[in-house]
Amino acid sequence: MNFRPEYPRPQLVRKEWLSLNGEWDFAFDDKNIGLKEKWFQNENTFDRKINVPFAYQTKLSGINDTSFHDHVWYRREFLVPKEWNDQRVVLHFGAVDYRAWIYVNGQYAGFHEGGHVSFSLDITDNLTWGTETVVVRVEDPSADETIPRGKQFWVEKSAAIWYTRTTGIWQTVWLEPVNPTSLSKLRLTPDIDRGDVIVEFDILGDFIHKKVEIEISFQGEKIAKDSIEVFESYQKRAINLYNRQIFRTSFHNNGWNWSPEKPNLFDIKLTLKDEESQMIIDEVDSYFGMRKVHIENGMVYLNNKPYYQKLVLDQGYWPEGLLTAPSDEDLKKDIELSKEMGFNGCRKHQKVEDPRFLYWADRLGFLVWGECAASPSYSEDAVARLTREWIEIIERDYNHPSLVAWVPVNESWGVPYIKGNKQQQHHSLAMYHLIHSLDTTRLVISNDGWELTETDICAIHNYSHGTNKEKSKYEAFKESMSTKEALLSSKPANRGIYADGFEHRGEPILLTEFGGIGFKVGEESGWGYTSVKNEEEFIEDYRRVMEAVYSSKALHGYCYTQLTDVEQEINGLLSYNREPKCALEEIREINDMWHSNIVKI
Repeated sequence: MNFRPEYPRPQLVRKEWLSLNGEWDFAFDDKNIGLKEKWFQNENTFDRKINVPFAYQTKLSGINDTSFHDHVWYRREFLVPKEWNDQRVVLHFGAVDYRAWIYVNGQYAGFHEGGHVSFSLDITDNLTWGTETVVVRVEDPSADETIPRGKQFWVEKSAAIWYTRTTGIWQTVWLEPVNPTSLSKLRLTPDIDRGDVIVEFDILGDFIHKKVEIEISFQGEKIAKDSIEVFESYQKRAINLYNRQIFRTSFHNNGWNWSPEKPNLFDIKLTLKDEESQMIIDEVDSYFGMRKVHIENGMVYLNNKPYYQKLVLDQGYWPEGLLTAPSDEDLKKDIELSKEMGFNGCRKHQKVEDPRFLYWADRLGFLVWGECAASPSYSEDAVARLTREWIEIIERDYNHPSLVAWVPVNESWGVPYIKGNKQQQHHSLAMYHLIHSLDTTRLVISNDGWELTETDICAIHNYSHGTNKEKSKYEAFKESMSTKEALLSSKPANRGIYADGFEHRGEPILLTEFGGIGFKVGEESGWGYTSVKNEEEFIEDYRRVMEAVYSSKALHGYCYTQLTDVEQEINGLLSYNREPKCALEEIREINDMWHSNIVKI
């Protein structure tokens, strides 16, 4: 069976590809003897089967073992289509947690470190053009607190806010034929103020006497075409789309710009040709949205208009697949349910999500704050690992219009002494400036929650709303958010909003974690930040908390905790199986409350 059969890279599509998802041979290597015994050349050592791309800890993998196994091996045989024999064959991995060594036909083919982003290897020279074998050795140190692990617990049994680990392959594995001369690193940057899209790409291989045709269309209508005679491997073009036509940029109907209300997308095709023969050498399809995000006058602006963000915290876990969605439809469904409740976006918490989620966010109109898994502890190695992953994250996901903010650090995880420790403050600043040096189109939050350094958004976490019976606690919660001064002087979790030596400089203030009302449904058990007994109490408590948020004269958006229950946490608006805990229209009615200080778009 081919699990997760959809095309895995929606921002750079080629027609020909081959999924390697499905059943693989598998083995635990608890004594770490596989390398010494050359398991990459010995099929008899593989004593289990696993369903890729699901980690061995999941039910969908067919193994469902949540105990520690720090070294695991995968093996699969495959055939490469004969018609690919005049092209280079690239092996792609969506994500492998945490370190991966790849062998093809008994030969070492490559290595990758980083459990959350894609990587690829040209395996052409390793092929026999008969029955091929790929072997993957994975090392995932279960208890190492200096690797980026996000919510994956370093103790065997889940507890508190920590969940079951994900080891090994957890996103699609696939093959792709690519011409020796081919298009690469497509980067699309919208500029709505000029009406331009900046198109950048590289050409690998022999680019002499080649040309590239760029064709852009909107809703099936061709609106722009450009032809480039290639003289060097890197190319950059600005293509104007609006052409002084007012209906395309109208303030009232949002024109052709992308937003959650109007997720307008442009299709783009790049065709690489031989200049003399006109033969097509390579062809890729992609898409983009004309979207601008910036801060001004203490507010976040979307497409040059103030925009109030109503986000929901989304952990991206599923009961049978953990970090891996059982199907593409499940990724889409989470967005549809969120929008049905009146949210216009999510903060993807401590996870780099599957590109297919971002694809649906682009298509359906849903803002996303991107966040990488953190390491619990600080070390120089942890800094290097996180830095490398962020470079790869931005390269992979840069073109998605739904992504509007990056969150490199959360609640001082990985920088526990950032309040006064200059080294850890420098790390936060370095991540802030590194991300801005790679991506000028999005906002960066330096330490979401508290102890911020330089940041584009003052992001505050506060779960102290109390129960319905704790009137004084609720009033204190409400008062702490009432004004800018109250927000900036508050101390959630007994932490200052800014680290020593840093202060608010006019950036928008958002409440980016709060709520977490616990409500048990069915046979579930667990905890929430507060708890209620029935649906009626759940709706009333949600209304009570949101009324406090909307009464603030200084908040310009929020992120409610959280979309779904996860393992022992029962504080979601939906159960772990995505069953609503109340009528979704009730949540939407509450979320649609507005006060006079909010500019509704």
